[in-house]
Amino acid sequence: MKDFELSYRARKALMVHIGEEAGAEIANLINEMATEIQELRRTKVSVTKIVPGAVTETREFNEEPV
Repeated sequence: MKDFELSYRARKALMVHIGEEAGAEIANLINEMATEIQELRRTKVSVTKIVPGAVTETREFNEEPV
């Protein structure tokens, strides 16, 4: 699995604009979220809903003369 990581330039831009500590925290959070998303995509399964005895709804319309 390919790990996602922000580039040095992206990390540096965050640190310059919002501060070193906050920038590092946000960059680490983004990396963790990207890793989690990759894991969710890797383990994704399709779910088919099965409804036993599904009742088809029928509607009757009464037409009245205009």
